[in-house]
Amino acid sequence: MLKKRIIPCLDIKDGTTVKGINFEGLRNAGDPISLAKKYEIDGADELVFLDITATIEERKTFVELVRDIAKELSIPFTVGGGINSIEDVRKLLEAGADKISINSSAVKKPQLITDLANEFGSQCIVVAIDTKFVNNEDWVHIKGGREATELKTLEWAKKAEVLGAGEILLTSMDGDGTKKGFDIRITKAVSEIVNIPVIASGGAGTIGDFTEVFQETKATGGLAASIFHFGEIHIQDVKKELLYKKIQVRNDQF
Repeated sequence: MLKKRIIPCLDIKDGTTVKGINFEGLRNAGDPISLAKKYEIDGADELVFLDITATIEERKTFVELVRDIAKELSIPFTVGGGINSIEDVRKLLEAGADKISINSSAVKKPQLITDLANEFGSQCIVVAIDTKFVNNEDWVHIKGGREATELKTLEWAKKAEVLGAGEILLTSMDGDGTKKGFDIRITKAVSEIVNIPVIASGGAGTIGDFTEVFQETKATGGLAASIFHFGEIHIQDVKKELLYKKIQVRNDQF
């Protein structure tokens, strides 16, 4: 069984870390380089960097910022936002990213998943899925959650795996920023339909939320942002509670 991972997420807009609720109402959450340093010290297992407006603004991810953050890290570092080609990925990997995350571009051009997996290996390719429950169905959304698609979440997750994705980052738009807990229903459904690791994202508010998502689903990672950024919960406290509940974690050296 894969050990569970606690993963802070840096949502980046205009070079600054931000956080909102249900993908809206963004507020400043601090300097990304300082936060990266902090999470490295605090025992994070991985770090995710998402340039959340790169696709909307039709530009590339901030490569220099990625390079500056990577210099501070020894843990795996995933980068996403505005990635559309093999060359985009190559630049980010050369800047220090360990994995890349694609979302809108994967939906628009599914072949990109296969092309990237063939070029860099599936272990490097994370397909991010922003999902929302509408009319009794789970639907994939793109462009930072602004645009609904006709893709059903479970079908897309399975297809992404078949195309070559090595991991899925599943964000519940309904839970995002609410601190009411991970969306257990959709996380359970996705993690059971695929055979690759699934990171649960959206809604973490308490240490118990991490325990619940790992006990009730097959997710191997729990991602959160604001509760870590604003010091509401500390990563080491989450891990201590998970170990107490006999849930194995990646880095248990405190």
